Amino acid sequence: MTVEETAAQTLKLESLTEESLTRGLMVLANLDSDLARILETLGPPPMWSREAGFATLLCIILEQQVSVAAARAVFTRLCAVVVTLTPENFLILDDAQLKAIGFSRQKILYCRGLAQAIATGQLDLTKLQTMDETTIRTELKRLKGIGDWTVDIYLLMALQRPDVFPKGDLAIAIALQKLKNLATRPTPAQLEAMTQHWRPWRAVAARLLWHYYLNKGLTNKKISN
Repeated sequence: MTVEETAAQTLKLESLTEESLTRGLMVLANLDSDLARILETLGPPPMWSREAGFATLLCIILEQQVSVAAARAVFTRLCAVVVTLTPENFLILDDAQLKAIGFSRQKILYCRGLAQAIATGQLDLTKLQTMDETTIRTELKRLKGIGDWTVDIYLLMALQRPDVFPKGDLAIAIALQKLKNLATRPTPAQLEAMTQHWRPWRAVAARLLWHYYLNKGLTNKKISN
């Protein structure tokens, strides 16, 4: 492994900070003129950070396949019922209560499975913070209802990993199609290939693309898949 590869691997395990976000933006602007144009026109994107833990991962599961606004409305109602949102407190609620809050049958299954895994010690979210991305992905995807997109968002926003790229995110695909003037929306596989040269700052690039999406009238009701 070269010195550059070793440095990149070390960076991937670090949490993104305001300082490293700025550094990443400068690198990306030099690598890609389209990203540079977003930065020049709209300024730097927000950090979009979330607190690591059960509540955030549950909220991300709620955001699967629906708009952020709809998911946040359900999450807000849940927090009004369960003031301290812990796995144990969540498990007290029955199906009828969760459906009244706005949970679908599928989301009840997924979120209850997550809560049970944490409550029984099968999953320790605190330990994930020091693990590498591959191990984290393997650990979380053991649970029903948690796929790559959910893991990507948790890694990117809660653990602030700098090189995570949610290739299954619809908003990012729409933004990149518009930014690059592509005839069709890129597939997740195409997004993965197109963004390799942005390593090890792909999470910074993702923030730039969301920034562009939200500020250029590209908003779609369903923003993730």
